Amino acid sequence: MGEGTKTMLAKPIKLADHVAKQAGSGQCFRPECKELRARAEKLAAALRQAARAELYERPAERIVAGTLQALAKADAMAARCFESHSRLRRFLTFNPVNGFPRTFALLDTALEDIAWLIRISSPRAEAADAEDGEDADLRGLPNIAQNEPILFIIWDHIARLHTGSLAVRADSASTLASLARDNPHFAKLIVEEDGVAPLVRLLKEGTDDGQEAAATALGFLGRDERSVEKLLHAGVCSVYAAALKEPPMRVQAAVAEAIASLAHHSQICQDLFAQNNTVRHLVSHLVAGTIQEHSRYSVGGSSSTRSKPPSPAPPEPMTSLHSVVLASTPSMLPGVSTYSANDRPSSSQAAGNNQTTSTMTRVTPSPGRPQLSSNGSSGRGSRETEDPATRALMKATAAKALWKLARGHPGVCKSITESRGLLCFARLLETGDSGAGTHLRFYSAMAIMEITRVAEHNLALRQSAFKPSSPAAKAVVEQLLCIVRKGDYDELLLPCISSLGCLSRTFTASETRVIGPLVRLLDDREPPVTKEAVVALTKFACKENHLHENHCRAIVDGGGARHLVQLVYLGDQLQIEALILLCYVAMHFPESEEVAQAGVLAVLLWASKQVQLVQDLRVEALLTGAKAQLDLFQSRGSTV
Repeated sequence: MGEGTKTMLAKPIKLADHVAKQAGSGQCFRPECKELRARAEKLAAALRQAARAELYERPAERIVAGTLQALAKADAMAARCFESHSRLRRFLTFNPVNGFPRTFALLDTALEDIAWLIRISSPRAEAADAEDGEDADLRGLPNIAQNEPILFIIWDHIARLHTGSLAVRADSASTLASLARDNPHFAKLIVEEDGVAPLVRLLKEGTDDGQEAAATALGFLGRDERSVEKLLHAGVCSVYAAALKEPPMRVQAAVAEAIASLAHHSQICQDLFAQNNTVRHLVSHLVAGTIQEHSRYSVGGSSSTRSKPPSPAPPEPMTSLHSVVLASTPSMLPGVSTYSANDRPSSSQAAGNNQTTSTMTRVTPSPGRPQLSSNGSSGRGSRETEDPATRALMKATAAKALWKLARGHPGVCKSITESRGLLCFARLLETGDSGAGTHLRFYSAMAIMEITRVAEHNLALRQSAFKPSSPAAKAVVEQLLCIVRKGDYDELLLPCISSLGCLSRTFTASETRVIGPLVRLLDDREPPVTKEAVVALTKFACKENHLHENHCRAIVDGGGARHLVQLVYLGDQLQIEALILLCYVAMHFPESEEVAQAGVLAVLLWASKQVQLVQDLRVEALLTGAKAQLDLFQSRGSTV
């Protein structure tokens, strides 16, 4: 609703008055002229009423344009009728009486559209509908939307977001969310018809149902770069960050899902989310009930007063990775100031889970659903009152959002690793969601994969987050190895293999557990698994890895040379990747008897004659060096 419509209505009002004046002059004697005058006066009155209202601008633009066309036609008819009084002109001009029915129809259409526009823009009409219990009914189809009825539905519900009660706005937001989810074109129409701003306002000040529906709808709207830009311009990043700190948890889960959707379709929002501490808020939801607090300070009544640490709980048996990791370090990144150290038992302790939940500084909310503030936070008590399914959903959506935000962004990855997110992902990768069906382990594995991909090319992140002495790094590697050792072809295996490959330069010479499980995946496995294993092993064997000789020896000792020879001969789409890895093995461990027995030199000579293989620049550069090394240590007759 805007003031621009008043200026827009000035021209049709003047034109309607002019038509009424001409049609009502004493020189027009036809009954059609009187009818034209009556319609023009009625339309002018409706336009003046519209000028006094706060109109919904998007349909108003189309309706005013159609009204101007109808009035232009009526003005032409009135002018011809005005001039036809002369007997001479009556013989020289076309009799306009045949054009009146069409003109009347155009004016009636314009009048109906103006009346519809006033209806949907009127808060009083909305309130009356709500009292009568008929608010959910659509308020007539405007003529301008006959060719695209969905546009009318979108207009109607966006107008309700402006003028309706909180319950009505929640219902309309839910409808818009359904439309946007079902069809990307509908989502684009909602954005183009200015539906973003009222949804953002509802997310800030609506009821719980309204906020959840608004967050869900906004999550479905950002499906292209232009739509994302409009969402960011409307300030969704700061509103999302504030919503993550305010209960109830189902609203927070909807917000986290919306963040994941927005980050999935566009990476330009990552910086804004990082600036608004969104990453830290998401990690706080992962920390709750996942890992124990080890912060030295507790947020008390005064921010300047250091509180005493709570008395230690009785030690529990170290039967899980979580216990081993916590026992190996006295504190976990205590510099995160947004978390407190309240070690009160959680509600899950009655079921045997001896876990504690991290909390953030709480601001006491006002009665009812408060408007989101920039310094509020979700409290421990409100979290414990949520049902297990909601808590599991919250963790899953938070993990999904962090996965999407971490893609290719060192700043986000650094925030995650510095706020204990890495240890959370390792723990969640081990425990999952206890059968809640939220894909929490998959989201955790994907988040770890994105963080390790960034760390592979970012020395600072690699040294800070994945140094060998880091408990979080140890926990992550342990879980990755556990999944790779099992080798079950599920949604976790591929990202875990990729993560191990990205971490290839972080392992020390004493770490010998990684190569063997990866080599075993080369033996008659599914093509995606084999390819991912070959790529990961290549990162261990390449010259950029300072332990490449150790790793190549481990690959050969694990039987990798024989598997790679088979893949080069029979691997189809894996031939090039397998040949590259085989070249590295031949260059860095040419004296191996296993390499000679596997016939590596023969396969390299064969590959050098295959046009489809040597066309790859990587293969061409490596083949020459690999053959030269093997020629020094082996004879061609030694191949089997």
